Amino acid sequence: MNEERSANMAKILVTDDEEGIREFIAEVLEDEGYEVDMAADGLEAQTKLERAAYQLLLSDIKMPRLDGMSLVRWAREHQPELEIVMLTAHGSVTSAVAAMKLGVFDYLQKPLDSPAELRLLVERALERQRLRALQEAVVRDAEPEQPLSYGAPTMAPVIAALQKVAVTDATVLLAGESGTGKEVSARAVHQWSRRAGGPFIAINCAALSASLLESELFGHEKGAFTGAGARRRGRIELAAGGTFFLDEVGELDPELQAKLLRVLQEREFERVGGNQTIRADVRWIAATNRDLEQMIAAGRFREDLYHRLCVFPVHLPPLRERREDIVPLAERLLVRVAADLGRPDMRLGADARPALERAPWSGNVRELANTLERAAILADGDEITADLLFAMPGRGRVSPTGTGSAGTGSASTGSTSPVTPDDVQTLADLERKAILAALERHEGNRRKAAEDLGIGLRTLYDKLKRYEINSASG
Repeated sequence: MNEERSANMAKILVTDDEEGIREFIAEVLEDEGYEVDMAADGLEAQTKLERAAYQLLLSDIKMPRLDGMSLVRWAREHQPELEIVMLTAHGSVTSAVAAMKLGVFDYLQKPLDSPAELRLLVERALERQRLRALQEAVVRDAEPEQPLSYGAPTMAPVIAALQKVAVTDATVLLAGESGTGKEVSARAVHQWSRRAGGPFIAINCAALSASLLESELFGHEKGAFTGAGARRRGRIELAAGGTFFLDEVGELDPELQAKLLRVLQEREFERVGGNQTIRADVRWIAATNRDLEQMIAAGRFREDLYHRLCVFPVHLPPLRERREDIVPLAERLLVRVAADLGRPDMRLGADARPALERAPWSGNVRELANTLERAAILADGDEITADLLFAMPGRGRVSPTGTGSAGTGSASTGSTSPVTPDDVQTLADLERKAILAALERHEGNRRKAAEDLGIGLRTLYDKLKRYEINSASG
């Protein structure tokens, strides 16, 4: 099997309480180049589906703890894009047909007639999944592209630089404060490049521990470490032919910095625990809100890696330096917020526009989006006024200049006495403190912290990125 075909293979989860059957299926599919995970029952399968992305699920119907039909119902509710093939013993065809009414692609009777039958059915199921994904991509592409700017003069040279470098394969380093649109810029470079037809794969270097990040980047072989039950391709490998985006690259562990340097220099790598050399056919874009030159001086970032990443540096200005973009960007964000809240007629009031333009926006686009969402929740009608923008429930109003002022509108649900910036804690501040406290209680263990907070691990990773909580913070 050639590398090009292997690079496009899907990830499959095989679920059966009979060890011999699931290992046989996994071996047949791995020989075809697929990446296969296994689960001994429906509950284990559900856990794996929550933690990783799969294109296909092969599941037995009768299993302990959580049966196949219950697993199918759960998957249809939480992962409707997942393709499913059921495995059933002779005499249970009725159950398989019932499963197909829930959207299951097809079923196989056990014992399996031949590996060829299994391979053919898997290929057909994945082809349907690919066609559906292609149709969804066409719909997404038909939507208007998110612009990098709405006419701010400070953005003109930035866009011109990104367009020039996009047509090359040069490595790009995007620098700027958190929330200035570095990932949006990276995606724009990808779309303008000759690799636009390939995948765009992103990873946040601050969201994972060093050991997990290494496995995510490079993949691992079966048995490479405890829990590595099957070969897994890394994200660099999955990005073949496209663009790989390293977000928060300044958070990389020193040992991983050395390994990444080798990939950038040699354009090749090995999976964790393996010796097969894999070519890294990707275009690299990195981003950071750190001063990497200062980190080099402090001995916390490799100078040779910096020069490999900084072939074409681009600085993204903060929102306060591109005020012409603020109101148009807010209107676009409000459309999304209103749709999520089921209130599509939400709009900015006349006094809200100048208030938005005057605000300092130290958190840039992320802060702007959070402000709009909070204001939309507080609004009694469909119009967002200036008072709503800078209100805190029960705490009065904070003016866009950062000075305290008495609440005068519907946003003032509590005391109307003046408040100062030191008095005010936003919902984001409180959430960030809660996350830090949970991480401290569990000595940096993210899984336990997520359980303590009552949120999923993926949700915690998203919040770590949003609040810029790096590995040193837990």
